[in-house]
Amino acid sequence: MKAIVYTTNAGSTEQYAKLLAQKTGLPVYSLVEAKRTLSAGAEIVYLGWIMASTVKGYADAAKRYRICAVCAVGMGRTGTQVDVVRKKNAIPQQIPLFTLQGNFDVEKLHGMYRFMMQMMVKFAGKGLSDKQNRTPGEDDMLDMMLHGGNRVCIENLQAVLDWYKNC
Repeated sequence: MKAIVYTTNAGSTEQYAKLLAQKTGLPVYSLVEAKRTLSAGAEIVYLGWIMASTVKGYADAAKRYRICAVCAVGMGRTGTQVDVVRKKNAIPQQIPLFTLQGNFDVEKLHGMYRFMMQMMVKFAGKGLSDKQNRTPGEDDMLDMMLHGGNRVCIENLQAVLDWYKNC
């Protein structure tokens, strides 16, 4: 493997990419930097942020590089939504896919994504707050929507690090 490549919007994915780089010794590049630095066909680990189950930047990276694993960063708990994300992005079964819970702060989002998430918080947050018998995951999601939250941590990367050690 040559590098870790990422696309970020509010910083969580970049934080995970840098943590992964520290633990693996691989160089880390944003997708824009990678296009200037890495040759086409290079083997990479790709990290992208999730928006409506789409891993941002994945399709572009998959056209240019040989992706060995994908880490998708979103609001959901680490290890959840794997099947939905894999299907929505057409990530082949032989490529390991890891979902990681990131941070959430509407104020750090840019452009239309801020507006979209403000609407999502307004409507989905209301639905979750009114729901009886929420799951722990739903409680966590509601807490993040209402108060923001910092969920980036090395523990969330454990499955990725285990995979890397064994590949």
